[in-house]
Amino acid sequence: MSGMHPPEIGVWIAAFLTIACLTFLYKDNPFFRFAESLFAGVSLGYYVGIVLNQTLLPNLFAPMREDFGQNWDLVVPGLLGVLLYMRYAPKIGWVSRYALAIYVAYYIGLDFTRKIHGEVLPQLARAILPLSSLDRATFFSLVYVLGVFSVLVYFFFSREQGPITRRISRLGIWFLMISFGAAFGFTVMGRVALLIGRLNFLILDWIYPTLGI
Repeated sequence: MSGMHPPEIGVWIAAFLTIACLTFLYKDNPFFRFAESLFAGVSLGYYVGIVLNQTLLPNLFAPMREDFGQNWDLVVPGLLGVLLYMRYAPKIGWVSRYALAIYVAYYIGLDFTRKIHGEVLPQLARAILPLSSLDRATFFSLVYVLGVFSVLVYFFFSREQGPITRRISRLGIWFLMISFGAAFGFTVMGRVALLIGRLNFLILDWIYPTLGI
């Protein structure tokens, strides 16, 4: 086609890195390791830039520089962040454990309330719907309640299971397997969608323009 332009250097680099990653399907090789290391390095550099420009500068350095008297308390999280890097100094590496303990405890407490309000309470509300009418929604609610109850029985290890609870726990295993299978299928679909995107790039943006098609 007369109006077709050859691919630019960026497309050639992207095509090379894509093919280098796909070569791992055959076996591990230097091309794949180069692409893997390049991806990890670029991702780490990008993440450092994001943290510096969107977290440290606007939330720590800028407030302390503009009005230290009103933002002096930001020194505490700043020092805790510095203490995390003390693990690279062998003689005082133990100091980093205190900062790490505060960091983990803070996010556990923060995420605990988020899980309660975002997952546990909605699941409880879904499990106690009124059975005032016999329709499709009522049937699915009963299946949902049965799944929650049987899975809870499966994870109840405080007492030895009897003949009845053993059958209920086996039903819970079926619900768990269906849930894991759906999650695995969703993950595979996501990876296949990524593969289709890269193949479309190789064919439409690299091979066709190179051949002038």
